[in-house]
Amino acid sequence: MTHNCTFSTSHGRRVALRTHISRRVISTATVSIAAALTLSACGGTSDSDGDAAAISLQNCGRTVTLDGPAERAVTLNQGATESALSIGAESQMAGTAYLDDTIAPQWQAAYAQVPALDEKDYPSREALLETKPDLVFASYSTAFEDKAVGTHESFDALGIATYVSPFACKDKWTRPAVSWDSIGTEITDYGTLFGRAPEADAVVGQMRESLAGIEAAAPAKGKNIFWYDSGTDTPYVGGNAGGPQLIIDAVGGTNVFAGSAGAWLDGSWETVLAANPDVIVLADASWDTAEAKMTYLRNDPALKDLTAVRENAFVVVPFSASTPGPRLIEGASLVSEQLGGGRA
Repeated sequence: MTHNCTFSTSHGRRVALRTHISRRVISTATVSIAAALTLSACGGTSDSDGDAAAISLQNCGRTVTLDGPAERAVTLNQGATESALSIGAESQMAGTAYLDDTIAPQWQAAYAQVPALDEKDYPSREALLETKPDLVFASYSTAFEDKAVGTHESFDALGIATYVSPFACKDKWTRPAVSWDSIGTEITDYGTLFGRAPEADAVVGQMRESLAGIEAAAPAKGKNIFWYDSGTDTPYVGGNAGGPQLIIDAVGGTNVFAGSAGAWLDGSWETVLAANPDVIVLADASWDTAEAKMTYLRNDPALKDLTAVRENAFVVVPFSASTPGPRLIEGASLVSEQLGGGRA
C-alpha cells in the first residue's frame, strides 16, 4: 500500500551539543499526547499487504526497509522512545536508552515494560546488538557514529534497519522545515514502521484538535516572548525555525528572536533588553534548571529591570516538551495554561 499525502502549515536544536545531556522535568502536568494537526498522516512509502508484507520508506536520503512491522525495535533517545510509546508500540520494543529528562506521565507505564539499556547515555554497541534488534531509532544523527553505536552502514551489513529523526538528518539539506505537519509526518513514519498506522493517525489527529484549541485561546496575543534555553554570558535561545517558534505562534505571541534564523542559536542580551519581553519562557533541564535561570535574571543588574522579570512573568517548560515530536503539543499546552489560556 502506498500513501501519498500533502500537508499544510507552519524548526531543531543544537543537536551535537545537546545530544549527550540528561534532563529533568519539573512539571507533572500531562496533556493528551495527541493534539495538533489536521493532517493526512503519511511519512513515507509503505508497500504492505497485511502485517507480514515488506515496508519501505525514505529517511534522510536513505531507504529504510523491513520484511514486516518492527518486532524488536530499540530507541536510542527519549524523543524516539516517546514517539514509539505514543502509538502503543511498547510490545514491539526490545530496548530504550538515553533520557533527556523524565518520560511523560502518560507513557511511564508503557515505558516501564521495555528494558532500559542505559538511561544516561547511548548503550554500548555490544549491549545494543545483544537485544537482537530489527530496527534502531534515534532522535539525532550523532547516534549513528562510531563513537556512539555505529554507522548506518555497519547496521546495514548486519541486516538491521536504522531510522533517524528527519529534523536531525546529518545532511542538513535533507531536513524538513519544522512544522506541525512535518512532526505529523515523523509520527506517521513510526506508525508505518511498527505497522500501527491507525494509531499514528489518531495521535496526529488529536494533536490538531489540541492545537486548534490553543490557537483559538491565543493567550499571548500582543505579547513579546523570550524563549530562554540556557547560558549566562550569551543566552542560548529559541529562534524562528524550531519547536519554540511553533509554540509561540500557537499561543499568539511574538518571538523576541523572530528575526534570527535557526531553531536554537546564540542570542544576545542586548536584543533581550531592547525588546523588554512581556513573558520569558524558561526551559527546565538538569544541566540548566528553570530555577537557576530565574535566579540569574533576578540578580543581574540590567536584566532584573526587564518587565517580565519585575512582574514574575515566567513560564516553565520541560526541555523535552520543546523539541519536535508528539510531546511538543504538551509544551504548547503548558505555555497556554500558564498564560491563562487553559489547557487544550
